[in-house]
Amino acid sequence: MNSDELKNLQNPVKEKYRRQPEAAKITLMAQGKIGEGISCKVETGRSLKAAGLHPAAGGTGMLACSGDMLLEALVACAGVTLSAVSTSAGIEIREGMVKAEGDLDFRGTLGVSKETPVGFKAIRLSFILDCDATTEQMQTIAKLTERYCVIYQTLTKGIQIETNYTCE
Repeated sequence: MNSDELKNLQNPVKEKYRRQPEAAKITLMAQGKIGEGISCKVETGRSLKAAGLHPAAGGTGMLACSGDMLLEALVACAGVTLSAVSTSAGIEIREGMVKAEGDLDFRGTLGVSKETPVGFKAIRLSFILDCDATTEQMQTIAKLTERYCVIYQTLTKGIQIETNYTCE
């Protein structure tokens, strides 16, 4: 896909959102079913992925770790966003790899240490690209990728999450 094709694809959608701002507001949903053992099968829209405990929390390693899934979502979103941004700018990315690494201390998750926070302590996102972009173009790609990547923005800015528990 080139810049013109991307613009032709996105311009009608952008125009619709300018005219009808409410049309741009949608709700994404993830859903899972509590499974046997300590697992949860998540419907991704394309397939079913079972999540379970990480080996560092007593799991077997046979099920996906939700922390891995979070990093996978970040990689996917950042990769798609970078591709769209570079295409829009007319910068060809011949090949690319996006990597995310996250540091966890399982003492917090397992309640071993109340002083140890639960969750990722740090996440590193790396892009290894085969392209001829100048330093200035790379800075633009980086700035726009970070600006428009939904998962990146959600993680870096944080949001309020409302919870509800029901026993039927």
